[in-house]
Order: sequence, then C-alpha cells, then structure tokens
Amino acid sequence: MFGKNIRMERIINRETGNAVIVPMDHGISIGPIGGLIDMKSTVNAVSEGGATAVLMQKGLIPYGHRTAGGDVGLILHLSASTNIGSTSDSKVLVSNVEEALKLGADAVSIHVNLGAESEPQMLSDFGKVSKDCAEWGMPLLVMAYARGPTVKDQYDPAAVAHCARAAMELGADLIKVSYTGDIDSFRTVVKGALAPVLIAGGPKMSSDIDILNMVHDSIEAGGKGVSIGRNIFQHKNPKAMTEAISGIVLRGMTVEEASKLLK
Repeated sequence: MFGKNIRMERIINRETGNAVIVPMDHGISIGPIGGLIDMKSTVNAVSEGGATAVLMQKGLIPYGHRTAGGDVGLILHLSASTNIGSTSDSKVLVSNVEEALKLGADAVSIHVNLGAESEPQMLSDFGKVSKDCAEWGMPLLVMAYARGPTVKDQYDPAAVAHCARAAMELGADLIKVSYTGDIDSFRTVVKGALAPVLIAGGPKMSSDIDILNMVHDSIEAGGKGVSIGRNIFQHKNPKAMTEAISGIVLRGMTVEEASKLLK
C-alpha cells in the first residue's frame, strides 16, 4: 500500500488530509460547456486557487493538465455516458488503471449509480477496478449516487448513506456523494462510510454564499473536502472561488472569512 499512500498525498492536502478536487469530465456527458473550452486557463486558475487535484477524461490530459504555476494532482476518470440517449445513468468503463499509470495519473475515479437498471454491471466494474487499484497501488475515488427509476429522492440521507457505505465496502479510498442538506444528517453519512467522504457540488448554484455554507457545513459534519465542478469552473472568477472553498476546506476559514476572497 506504500505506492497508494504516496499517490494519495498528491491529490490531498498532506497536513489536513482534506481535498479540493475540481472535476472537469462534464464534456462527455453534456458537451462543451462554458469553463471547459480553454482548458489550460481553467486548470491554471483552480491550481493557483489552491485545488489539490483536477479530474478529467483521458483525451483532455494533453489539452489541460499542465499548469503555469504550482503542480496539481491528476485524477483520470474511467467512467462515461452521455445525455443524448436514454441511458445516461448507466456508466461504462472507457479506460483502466494501467492506462492511467501510463498517462501519469495520481489516482483514478469511477461513477456508480445505485438504483439504475444497469446497477449490477456498474458494481461488477467497480469490483474489477478496485482490484486493479489494490494491485497497482492506485488511489480510487468513487462517485456514488442514488439514481434510477426506483429512486424518489437522491438526496435522502438514508440513500446517500447507503451509497457511501457501498462505495467503501467495495474498496473506495475516497467517496464522493451528494450533500444531504444539514449537518446532522450528513454526520450520519460520514460515520457510516468509514472512508473519507467528499461532497459533490451538484448543479450550478446561483449564490456563492450558498455554496460556501454547504462546504463549511460538510466539513463541520466530518467531511474531508469537496469534488466540485461547475460551481468552480463556471464561476466568473474560478481562481477566487477555488481560493474561498480551499480556505474553508484546507485552512479552517469561516464562511465570512472565505467570502471576502470573492470581493
């Protein structure tokens, strides 16, 4: 596990163990959206703002990972689907751990939707990736959500807790889930997960303060950071937004202190 520990320290803050990860894999799902066109500028901005890692599909690496300033960890996303068809909740593997190693990635990630009709295949793929990660010493981030025809509320605390626990039991080193809306319910999610839990940013939010409050409350509940995409890279000032979120996650700032970095 020594190799995994070394690589893990490239995508988290070594002093706190917390992480500010900026996923940029949205293009394959929903197309070339704002913030993901000039990739080098975006990666530079979040790197300078204090992100510990960026996450992307393999084809983006030549266009976006190199930064002008300090280094930033690289997570290769192994899952994909598009919203053009009717199977967007069914994620399939489009890469593997060995390819990630060849591309210089520090970690890999997969996306699993519990409740989707293809859940059995996604869990099977999860098991294979987890096995390869253990063999090669590669950290595994798992995005686990409750989505599918039988899911009434993907933010339901019991459903989110189940997603987090399932991800841990199949070998996730870091778990990304939806925030449940309040500190007490999210504290239950974190306790049940055992492994470190990060929150997703969800759809682009209209208020910076709402985002910062969500981040702060997740840390208060025992979360270990964030994996936030659109609310960072589509912000009018991605560097400042990354600085504000990093201030809370990595330096223990209050929401009031962090919000001053946006002014």
